[in-house]
Amino acid sequence: MLSSEHELQLAAVPNHRDLLSHLACVVPDKLPEGFWPTRFVIPQSNHRDYRCEVGGLSGVEWTNRAEPDSIFRFVKRKAENTNSFNVVLLIPTGVGAEVGGHAGDATPVARMLGAICDRVILHPNVVNASDLNEMPANALYVEGSVITRFMMGTVGLQPVRSNRVLAIIDAHKDQRFVDRAVNAISGARGSFGFNCPEVVCLEPPILLRARFSPSGRAAGRVEELDGLCKVLDEREGQFDAVAISSVINVPHEYHLGYYDARGAMINPWGGVEAMLTHAISSLYNVPTAHSPMWESQAIADLHPGMVEPRMAAESVSMTFLHCILKGLAHSPRIIADPRGINQHGVLNASDVSCMVIPDGCLGLPTLAALEQGIPVIAVKENRNVMKNDLRKLPWAPGQFIQVANYWEAAGVMASMRAGIAPETARRPLADTVVTTVRIGQRQEQATVPSKSNGKQVAAAPEASVPNKSNGKRVPVMAEATK
Repeated sequence: MLSSEHELQLAAVPNHRDLLSHLACVVPDKLPEGFWPTRFVIPQSNHRDYRCEVGGLSGVEWTNRAEPDSIFRFVKRKAENTNSFNVVLLIPTGVGAEVGGHAGDATPVARMLGAICDRVILHPNVVNASDLNEMPANALYVEGSVITRFMMGTVGLQPVRSNRVLAIIDAHKDQRFVDRAVNAISGARGSFGFNCPEVVCLEPPILLRARFSPSGRAAGRVEELDGLCKVLDEREGQFDAVAISSVINVPHEYHLGYYDARGAMINPWGGVEAMLTHAISSLYNVPTAHSPMWESQAIADLHPGMVEPRMAAESVSMTFLHCILKGLAHSPRIIADPRGINQHGVLNASDVSCMVIPDGCLGLPTLAALEQGIPVIAVKENRNVMKNDLRKLPWAPGQFIQVANYWEAAGVMASMRAGIAPETARRPLADTVVTTVRIGQRQEQATVPSKSNGKQVAAAPEASVPNKSNGKRVPVMAEATK
């Protein structure tokens, strides 16, 4: 069984209308026979075409295994649940995000946003920092492909008190690395009550090979998955989550080159880790996370010196395990049965108040938010390799909001939660639109003279109406879709 990626180029649809349903029809026919998609990204788009990268599995034996839903299956929510304010914080793995692209360096953002919502739903890439995981207490730690399915309306999330976490580690040829991994797990058991029923040393190990995709994203190949799946099949019902620690093969020069680049190089390890966890979470419907294991003691002994703060947590760790153990200990249960998604205590797409993403990132979660009527806040400061103008998507008025940074995103979220139009907290404030409707006659629209001189007054796309006083267009923020 193999996890790999394929590149596709698809013709754009006019005005990107019904793009999600279009992709659901077109993409499967473009993929090799027997290839089952687990991940879909559009690194670049324009009015002519979409450059797509699709990750997935091949060589799966479905005889004794129920085939999961297509990742393109979409269930539209019937309404928004406004009893609580819940936010999805998404920073895609392997895209070189300025914030969150290295070693848990989006944790301050998660803690800030978590302070102004009831729950913040995030994925490991946001908060995993090797031996550190300081995610907020109201966070739900959810694997990336599960967030996609959650936004698509096909799974629910049930908060839990604790999980039985099965640990699977490489049977490393250097016993010191096995001992360190087991000691890290034992330390978690002794220090915070981590529930680990078993540590399995896998021989032969799975093979993770990191590479960069044509778009510059971190990706790779995952080989020899059959042994891992055999372990999970034999222990069905004995675990609630899976922690995996294994070697990732990268060119030797990456180990110091990554630190020497001081953030200019995309983290090469995260992309292939995401491909592995997407596969296991999708096949088994359990929370899954991965931490790398050093290839050799010689590589572990490399000295990068004093490094850039965003990647410093990785430079001091020997096992990289504690962050995933802490996250998986309370990761929510994945509810895939349609009869259970709407049960009391289970969160689903109806419970999402908004989603916060780096600007330019386009994949299934963003397209799902578009179709679900979920407001999306795009942060321009979080630069990355994705090249998409999200303003061109057919958003409802006020549904898509561009902000300069995460401080501003927090302000917009606070405005949404308070029930006020975000632009009313900015100055200058646009004049009120006054419309005169004469029944039976042609409708005319007018505004009072604009004192703002037509300048934009809110950090968001706006509808606009003609201003008869000066011929310019006055921005008007429309209410977000409920």
